[in-house]
Amino acid sequence: MDLGECAKTHDLALRADYEIASKERDLFFELDAVDHLESFIADCDRRTELAKKRLVETQDEISAEVAEKAETVHELNEEIGKLLAKAEQLGAEGNVDEAQKVLQEVEKVRSRKRDAEEEYRNSMPASSFQQQKLRVCEVCSAYLGLHDNDRRLADHFGGKLHLGFIQIREKLEALKKTVLEKQEKRNQDRLKRREEREKEEKMKKRTKSRSRERSREHRRSSSRDRRRRRSRSSSRERRRSSRSRSRDRERRRRHRSRSRSKGGRHSHEPSSRHK
Repeated sequence: MDLGECAKTHDLALRADYEIASKERDLFFELDAVDHLESFIADCDRRTELAKKRLVETQDEISAEVAEKAETVHELNEEIGKLLAKAEQLGAEGNVDEAQKVLQEVEKVRSRKRDAEEEYRNSMPASSFQQQKLRVCEVCSAYLGLHDNDRRLADHFGGKLHLGFIQIREKLEALKKTVLEKQEKRNQDRLKRREEREKEEKMKKRTKSRSRERSREHRRSSSRDRRRRRSRSSSRERRRSSRSRSRDRERRRRHRSRSRSKGGRHSHEPSSRHK
């Protein structure tokens, strides 16, 4: 596709730096890459839908049965094109034996294609059969003809545009999976940190509760001690007061006793003298 020159910096050293840095921490540049590739895919899918509408408007309408048979021929064409592109790739890599095996598969598919074309030819008038029936490639939005030869099919399915969109779609799916895994990991880490914070808060609350309980117990103990001291002090005061009152009563009793003794002596002395 003629997209012009890329505005990004393409530097292998920067790529290596990024790969090293991304091992230490998540930079989430994959999100930017996903957005970038999704724009390509969205544009391609939009062109595909427009091309399909255009074909519906321009090509003669055929019955559902004929359309199904034509679709079968298209699918076999696509399979042949992919196999030929694969065989050419294997041959270029030097895998001649593998390439020969793929070409044998091509011959089998060609045989099936001839049978499918025969069924399609017999289902419609000869004049209509000669008309080129087009379909749109779901991968790169290019047009494919029902009567395309093997060379045209191989050029399409082995071409840079088709292979490039395959690579973009596969890369996009891989990036989405990577982003999803990283997001899940980040959510798990966030949940783990939240649980740890909640656990720490519970520990702090329990510590504060125990501290308050110890403080209340200390205050209760201090209050009991104060009451005990006050009680002992009051008891001592009462005992002291009781002893003081007892001594006072004893002194008063002794004083009264002495007073009565003195009064008796005074009353007996005159009678003696009188006698």
